Amino acid sequence: MKEQFENAWSEMIAKLESWFDALILNLPNILIAIFVFIIALISSRYISNGVSRLLDKTKLQASMKSLLSKMVSIAVVLLGIFLVLGILNLSRALNTILAGAGVVGLAVGLALQGALANTYSGIVLSYIKHIKFGDWIETNGFEGEVVDLDLRSVTLKQPDNNLVYLPNKLVVENPIKNFSTTAQSRVILNCGVEYSSDLEFVRNLVQNTILENFGSIDNRDEIIFLYQEFGDSSINFETRFWIESTSALEVAKAKTDAMIFIKKAFDENNINIPFPIRTLDFPERFTLPKENKNTSNGKKNNNGGSGE
Repeated sequence: MKEQFENAWSEMIAKLESWFDALILNLPNILIAIFVFIIALISSRYISNGVSRLLDKTKLQASMKSLLSKMVSIAVVLLGIFLVLGILNLSRALNTILAGAGVVGLAVGLALQGALANTYSGIVLSYIKHIKFGDWIETNGFEGEVVDLDLRSVTLKQPDNNLVYLPNKLVVENPIKNFSTTAQSRVILNCGVEYSSDLEFVRNLVQNTILENFGSIDNRDEIIFLYQEFGDSSINFETRFWIESTSALEVAKAKTDAMIFIKKAFDENNINIPFPIRTLDFPERFTLPKENKNTSNGKKNNNGGSGE
C-alpha cells in the first residue's frame, strides 16, 4: 500500500512539473494573450462609443442605435477571444467552441423563432425611410401615429389616445399606408341634391364655400367637383380638396367643417339634400275598396245593444 502511494505521489509530482515547465515555456504567449484580451476590452468600449456617435447622425431609433453599438462591442470582444485562443495554440478548443456555439445557436433559434423574427423585422423597420417616429400610418387594420419602434413591436397612438402594439413581423409582412409621406392630405366629401336643383349653381356654390373657409386653398381650380350618378332620390356628387396636414384626425376635422359650411350654404340658397323616398304609382282604374255601411251600422247597433 505504501509503495502504491509513493508511485502515485511521484506521478503527480511529475505531472505538476511538466505543467510548470509548460507554463514557463508558454509564459510569453500567456502574457501576450492577456495583453491582447485587455486591448480588446478597451477597444470594444471606445469603438462602441464611436459607433454610437456616428449613429446619432442618422435617423435610426434610439433602441436600434443602442443595439448596433452593443453588437459591435460584442464582436470586438469575440475577435479578441479568438486571437487569444490562437496565441495559446488552443486551436482544438477553438474548434470545439465553434461547434458547440453552432449547436446552441440552432437550439436557441428554434426555441425563439417568433422573438427572433420580430427582432429581425425591427431591424428592417429601423432602416426603412418610409416609416419613422411621428408618421401617421395604417397597417393590419389599425391606424395611428408611430410613437415607438423597438425590437419587439411598433407602437401606434390612435385618435382616441389608445396605444396599439403591433409585432414587427406583422408590420413587415403586410402593406403599410403612410399618410405622412407628403406634406398634404386630401379631403373627400360625398353628398347629393334634389333633381330640381341647378347643377351649375350647386357646383359653383360648393367650390366657393370651400375656397372661402379653407385658407390652404388658393383658387377654385384646386377644388375638384364631380357629379357621380343619378341616384334613387338625388343627384350625387363628390368634391375633393387638399389641406396642409398629414394627420388622419385633421382630415376628419376638415371633412366635418366642410359638411357644416356646405349645409349652411345650401340652407341659405334653398337647396335641399333629399332623403330616400318611395313613390307609388297606381293604375288609372285602381279604386280603393269602399266601406260597407250596413256592416258598420250593424256593428254599431250590436255594440250599443250590448252596452244597454
